[in-house]
Amino acid sequence: MDARDIIKPGMRAERLLVVPPERTVGHFVPHMPMVYATPMMILEMEMTSGDAINPVLPQGWVTVGTEVNIRHLAASPVGATIRTVAEVIEVERRVIRFNVEAYHGETKIGDGRHGRRLINVEQFKKRFGVP
Repeated sequence: MDARDIIKPGMRAERLLVVPPERTVGHFVPHMPMVYATPMMILEMEMTSGDAINPVLPQGWVTVGTEVNIRHLAASPVGATIRTVAEVIEVERRVIRFNVEAYHGETKIGDGRHGRRLINVEQFKKRFGVP
């Protein structure tokens, strides 16, 4: 399967998240502030990127994250509403790259690039012996 046949630059998605305590640095590392953790912001960027293209993927195909180049620019407290945006910027045969951004209100709290690889779930499971 060639991603270029179904995925086009400009495809995009947005997600909203109200930061829960479980997604803060302080939740994972005692004595750290209870602010939105960088790995959790990256997770949300990855999920938003998937949202941008999942509706056009044929049954049995998914994408997995393979590249991350992200800056976390500002802290956000528990209860903050975070808006994450992802837009396809490049499509290769099996790799899709995105511009990603995260906002707390009008303040940009993160940005960068993210890449996802197109895989066939059944072939992937066989390769790794996963049921």
